[in-house]
Amino acid sequence: MGRRARDRRRQQQQQQRQERGGGGGSSGDQAAWAGGYPEIVKENELFERYYQELGIVPAGEWDAFMAALREPLPATLRITGYRSHAKEILHCLKEKYFRELQDLEVDGQKVEMPQSLSWYPDELAWHTNLSRKILRKSPQLEKFHQFLVSETECGNISRQEAVSMIPPLLLNVSPHHKILDMCAAPGSKTAQLIEMLHADMNVPFPNGFVIANDVDNKRCYLLVHQAKRLNSPCIMVVNHDASSIPNLQIDVDGRKEILFYDRILCDVPCSGDGTMRKNIDVWKKWTTQNSLQLHGLQLRIATRGVEQLAEGGRMVYSTCSLNPIENEAVIASLLEKSQGALELADVSSELPGLKRMPGITKWKVMLKDGQWFEEWKDVPSNRQTQIRPTMFPVKDEEKLKKMNLERCLRILPHHQNTGGFFVAVLIKKSPMPWNKRQPKV
Repeated sequence: MGRRARDRRRQQQQQQRQERGGGGGSSGDQAAWAGGYPEIVKENELFERYYQELGIVPAGEWDAFMAALREPLPATLRITGYRSHAKEILHCLKEKYFRELQDLEVDGQKVEMPQSLSWYPDELAWHTNLSRKILRKSPQLEKFHQFLVSETECGNISRQEAVSMIPPLLLNVSPHHKILDMCAAPGSKTAQLIEMLHADMNVPFPNGFVIANDVDNKRCYLLVHQAKRLNSPCIMVVNHDASSIPNLQIDVDGRKEILFYDRILCDVPCSGDGTMRKNIDVWKKWTTQNSLQLHGLQLRIATRGVEQLAEGGRMVYSTCSLNPIENEAVIASLLEKSQGALELADVSSELPGLKRMPGITKWKVMLKDGQWFEEWKDVPSNRQTQIRPTMFPVKDEEKLKKMNLERCLRILPHHQNTGGFFVAVLIKKSPMPWNKRQPKV
């Protein structure tokens, strides 16, 4: 379509709109028309019915939870790079840019200062509610915006969602660790892991390394781009299906040995309903079907992860979903088939300042038509391809108690103005029952 035709069409639409609504319409209408898309309604009755029934939100907090989901997500940034370099950037941000913003007013309103994330070490992560529109309205803010853009381009600052910074922190990485990142793209968590390997500036070449894997070939190029900005020799990018990622062999004193990892990050593909504040499409598309379809893949990836974990090693399993079918059900199933080889680590004392909810131990399974099932035996045979036995909670109270599912972390959006998230930290105490021999960390 030519430009004149487009302009003509736009004028006709504007005229029709004014005839219908008598005037320019609300700013929401204008925003919708500017993009050519109708405003997405942030309502989903099935979503509300499902999570209210499961009781994932504490009593009396449901309205606050839903209100937070409807609000846009604050922008969060992480100061990247290695320790001393990151401190210089932080000093520059605090002493120069934040000082200038302290008493700044735009359109008669005081500008809200960026805040550091209380639980992130060394004040290296910040969140801000400044929108792009406000950033362009004042010379000081414009300067601050240009600084952020240029530092992001050269890799000193990374735009990363607050909750996605949690899994690498809970891995407790040391410079000598061999690390596998199973579903690594686009690579912000991978970058965090590389930085942790280089935490000691006196060691230019740490003994540890990160193998970053992703199943999607195009996303692997994104990974390479992210990793390149850190100039580390300790990263290798591989392109494989995480659920069947092959064993690698290493040379130990002339002997070929299978490589087992000290740390594994298992941030699996998920339905993403914790990202509703950022991906507003989820409001419209949400159904329990997504979780039911992903559960099997998530369990296979997590199983392959623990097979490659060294004894004494630590694996973090995470999703940006609130659904127990993708979270506690996967962890419970993994713990059950490990027969005591795995245990959930108690990380309640780690990341002080992070508000978290415990994992849940009771849940039900719902089909996309709203039909509920409490136990596997209730599932009719024509539904047994959609619903699997591993999706249900463990019934044996004794077994359930030993699993300590409450040690999982659930992050709810209204507690700290973030997205929704789930994290479980697993420690491997002995080889998996089906793996006879393997070395210790």
